[in-house]
Amino acid sequence: MVVKSSGSVPLFSSGAIDRRQLLALGAGALVLSALGAGEAFAAKEKPIKVAAIYTVPVEQQWVSRIHKALKAAEARGDITYKFSENVANTDYERVMRQYSQEGADLVVGEIFAVERPARAVAKDYPNVAYLMGSSFGPIKPNLSVFDNFIHEPSFLTGMVAGKMTKSNIIGLVGGYAIPEVNRLMQAFMEGAQSVNPQVKFIVTFINSWYDPPKAKEAAFAQIDKGADVLYAERFGVSDAAKERGVKAIGNVIDTSAQYPGTVIASALWHMEPTIDRAIKAVVDGSFTAEDYGPFSFMAHGGASLAPLDPKVVPPEVIEMVLLKEKEIKDGMFRVNVNDGEPKSTL
Repeated sequence: MVVKSSGSVPLFSSGAIDRRQLLALGAGALVLSALGAGEAFAAKEKPIKVAAIYTVPVEQQWVSRIHKALKAAEARGDITYKFSENVANTDYERVMRQYSQEGADLVVGEIFAVERPARAVAKDYPNVAYLMGSSFGPIKPNLSVFDNFIHEPSFLTGMVAGKMTKSNIIGLVGGYAIPEVNRLMQAFMEGAQSVNPQVKFIVTFINSWYDPPKAKEAAFAQIDKGADVLYAERFGVSDAAKERGVKAIGNVIDTSAQYPGTVIASALWHMEPTIDRAIKAVVDGSFTAEDYGPFSFMAHGGASLAPLDPKVVPPEVIEMVLLKEKEIKDGMFRVNVNDGEPKSTL
């Protein structure tokens, strides 16, 4: 079942960017709630009822990974699944309460701009399990959090970019300068510099999660300044790269088939380990508040590097990158998690 909500707005408004400040205002109440909470769940029969709330279309790359994992669980018969997309921030609490009242066993969503009201809803429905995209911590007994920690393959794609650039200028176009985006860009930049200390970066944020035309224009501006490889954190960047004959690096999903010869590497996010773990916990009656972030790491299969094409990327570069990938998987190399806002260096 699909429930479409109109009035889509950006995930962040100008007054909601600093989520740490937002949550700090209610930190005392959250701590008290966590200390006073107890276990609230009993085992359930499959299929459990799952509802999801998305602030953007399900085609948007970040949300599409959650949707894909839930559709796979639905196809297995583990869950029944309905969702609302394009939910405005101002309407998020209402939709979240509605699904909770309707008897959802598990509610999935992303509460980056609505931390306080979403956590209030979770407190009001202690028998409902919530799994929410958030930069902050879980809250007992029933609100778990996740995030797209794909910084490891992002570092690897940065290595590709650093070796492939001829101008030594790389452009990065992102949505918002928030931890979820910053850490991927920082890892990408660190990867590029690890193989090419001469590389310079142009960083642009479009302050939107879904505005391909705006992202495309930002990419054109970077190309005009000499960038010959672009980090496509948002849709629209690869279109600009294709039109101008430069290379692009994909993020979250693999679009190399749509942009052959343009998208040369991609860091992929796989939500299946996170979603499947949460579903199992609800079925077992063991669901509790926890941070699911680590299940997006490569070690858990939550992230990966898309296959590199030797027709596009030189074999010696592929060999170097795959060696580093093995070091990451073997625990012999750790990619830094840097949530600080990346800056242009050109």
